[in-house]
Amino acid sequence: MASAITKVISPWRFVRIARIPAVQLHMTGALMGASVEDFNRAKDKLGTLKKDPGNEVKLKIYALFKQATQGPCNTPKPGMLDFVNKAKWDAWKSLGSVSQEDARQKYVDLISSLVSAEGPAVAASPTGSAKAFETLLFTTEDGITTIKFNRPEKKNAITVKMYDELIEALDLAAKDKSVITVLTGSGDYYCSGNDLNNFTNLPEGGPEKMSKDAGELLKRFVSAFIEFPKPLIAVVNGPAVGISVTVLGLFDAVYATGRATFHTPFSHLGQSPEGCSSYTFPRIMGPAKASEVLLFNKKLTAAQAYELGLVTEVFPDNSFQSEIWTKLKAYAKLPPNSLALSKQLIRAVEKEKLHAVNVVEVERLQERWLSDECMQAIVSFFQAKSKL
Repeated sequence: MASAITKVISPWRFVRIARIPAVQLHMTGALMGASVEDFNRAKDKLGTLKKDPGNEVKLKIYALFKQATQGPCNTPKPGMLDFVNKAKWDAWKSLGSVSQEDARQKYVDLISSLVSAEGPAVAASPTGSAKAFETLLFTTEDGITTIKFNRPEKKNAITVKMYDELIEALDLAAKDKSVITVLTGSGDYYCSGNDLNNFTNLPEGGPEKMSKDAGELLKRFVSAFIEFPKPLIAVVNGPAVGISVTVLGLFDAVYATGRATFHTPFSHLGQSPEGCSSYTFPRIMGPAKASEVLLFNKKLTAAQAYELGLVTEVFPDNSFQSEIWTKLKAYAKLPPNSLALSKQLIRAVEKEKLHAVNVVEVERLQERWLSDECMQAIVSFFQAKSKL
């Protein structure tokens, strides 16, 4: 059956510190995200793949292509013994009422992540520019710099390399001519937090050296968000975990799809909060609710995160990409100097305090990383993972 599917599918490659205003639960339609030109370029890129992405991914590509070009599945269901066409029909049907615009955006994102996985990010749009990274997609177009986590096969877990690249990407975005900067994820996840394999690669100095180096890297990473001079917007396209959640308090707006979740399981891992969340979360959602999230590992839905003030606006998943990019393009037309200066005025009141909190949080984490509690929690994580 697998070989039959491969044979038929392979020809497819041819065929709240500061928040921007308007906090509301959004449920209306809008214009497109990825353009037809972006979609056609993605189809061309698909033909350049050197590796077979596997039948599951190929089915997803097929389904998104059909949804983008024809809309929701409206063909009769193939017979049970027509294995190949039934698999294709099921994949297309599973997209339900996802709009053609959102399917087009998801198709572009998926192809971009597959191409990037085979090498550094390539090919700037003719109307924009791009910088090559190993773990990120970085593009600037229409006044918007987009930084995209790009390890979809690992749920965009953050490696040491990705930390370094994110710091560099934020520095580039701060200095380029864009009006706003967007951070989002490739694939189904926004970001699953730290890649715990970071803890398995001990340097010659042992755990103490690892703790010191990791602490310095984390301090620089969080500082890059504190110092960022332009409006910084998170587009949370799926589940967010750990540090990808805690730094959200340093963004100017956080937009989420309805299926996003927000989880900070520090206690389970024998660790403690970072990203200035020990300061920003109580200010945003109140001490009691912040404790429930940071101490007791409560996972928030997008609607709950909106109610607590962590998220600015929630969009239905089937129109998320089209609606959010319409909004972002409107922001990018605002006077850039006015936006930047206003952002800097707001941040100046808190900047010294945020840096001080960052230092204290990192010091506490460096202690936790060397504790028996943390070591045992990480060992337990890998033991549980090996049984899956």
